[in-house]
Amino acid sequence: MTTTLRIDFVSDISCPWCAVGLGALQQALERASDAVRADIHFQPFELNPSMWPGGQDIGEHLAQKYGSTPEQQAQIRDTIRLRGAEVGFEFNADGRGRVYNTLDAHRLLHWAGEEHPGQQAALKMALLQACHRDRLAMDSHDVLLAAVAQAGLDTTHAQAILAQGTYTPEVRERQAFYASQGIRSVPAVIINQRHLISGGQSVQVFEQALRQIAARSADTSAPLP
Repeated sequence: MTTTLRIDFVSDISCPWCAVGLGALQQALERASDAVRADIHFQPFELNPSMWPGGQDIGEHLAQKYGSTPEQQAQIRDTIRLRGAEVGFEFNADGRGRVYNTLDAHRLLHWAGEEHPGQQAALKMALLQACHRDRLAMDSHDVLLAAVAQAGLDTTHAQAILAQGTYTPEVRERQAFYASQGIRSVPAVIINQRHLISGGQSVQVFEQALRQIAARSADTSAPLP
């Protein structure tokens, strides 16, 4: 018997650990497919909501935000690239290049989740690849529309959404909700709206958690932690 779990994946496309976490979660779901089915919803979290048009050099940004040196940043890039390879995600060896405002990307993801939920994951992956593999400008409408096309969605409709500011209040509202629930970093994986798994965990950690939660959900008499 399989149990369907609601999974809210709170993340930002500019976050490399979110790409790692998503890849690990997807592999865990494949491994646990005998016991678990997933209803995944991608939720917004802007790491840099005040970022200006054109973005900022990633090295400069990380040095200002965390005080990290170029050597430390290179070591972290290597770690992330190796973790990505383990879960089938390709990172550019030179990193992201720049950090961009991602509100427009979140608006498109919200649209996909509302009107085309079966393709929201494909759009999420296309955006992550554009950012971390291809080092593209994630505040460029042309880049975003290319990801929409890659996901098999209507670019004309997406272009209208971008031009008109559609879904901005909805994205802001969801971000405020997760902030009010104590989410301060991403990825944050929330299962059945009550179990939180933080960070880019391993496939094994995700699989164990999914199986345990599914078993408890199937047995309503079992105590929850």
